[in-house]
Amino acid sequence: MHQDISLPALVDASLTLEGRVALLTFQRHDIRNALTGSALVDDILATVDWCNRTPQVSVLVMTGDGSAFSAGGNIKEMQLRDGEHQDGPFGGDVYQVQQKYREGIQRMPLAVYNAEVPVIAAINGPAIGAGFDLTCMCDLRIGSSRALLGETFVNLGLIPGDGGAWFLQRLIGYQKAAELTLTGRTIDAREALELGILLEVTEPEQLLARAMEMAQRMATKPPQALRMTKRLLKAAQRQELPDFLDTCALMQGVCHNTEDHSEAVNAFVEKRPGHFKGC
Repeated sequence: MHQDISLPALVDASLTLEGRVALLTFQRHDIRNALTGSALVDDILATVDWCNRTPQVSVLVMTGDGSAFSAGGNIKEMQLRDGEHQDGPFGGDVYQVQQKYREGIQRMPLAVYNAEVPVIAAINGPAIGAGFDLTCMCDLRIGSSRALLGETFVNLGLIPGDGGAWFLQRLIGYQKAAELTLTGRTIDAREALELGILLEVTEPEQLLARAMEMAQRMATKPPQALRMTKRLLKAAQRQELPDFLDTCALMQGVCHNTEDHSEAVNAFVEKRPGHFKGC
């Protein structure tokens, strides 16, 4: 780990940095890494903000400790809505609950969507409800053969309040996203791979190594170009072609004037690895 870089103080997760790759591991296996009833959302926000502000970071990998990636919402807390439990994450009147969503878990999709570095989900086990949605917010998903995925909100009389319906249909198309969301069924790693939700499936003991291998391969690229390429991919989702080409031209002008571009060209011609400084 780089000793000269200050890591953010996290409560329910651990964070390491190795070779320009940050690894965020959820550490609340006692509640199957639930996103409510824990500090994991705050930890995710703090980590993404730190990655955005830290030029020494090129890629972020997220995974879970224990048997689950994330169980999503803490169902036991959903029983505690009335009386003395009004102050809980699901308690209060309509206005109070919607405000808790806006000020709580809905900060997560905005943060992950605006991450300036590629984000890889290494899905070690069940990723259910908001936990599944978190994986869909990431750029890439690699799953263990033990992964179990589900957009299960309707089973509890709820909707995907964290924006999951927005992410899932952009990932696999409207019709299949509608089927998964409206039935609330769970799918195994094999079906998730066939649907294109997972990029790869590995044996459990190989998952993290494979995710880190992919992250390290990205992290060897010129840092500025990597971040700008991530921004460009996101811009392509919302811009019309003429506007997008203008964005490409501007970003390419920036890239052509970096030292790392010159180093990359020289390294290619000289058939050697490039040595990039992020400038």
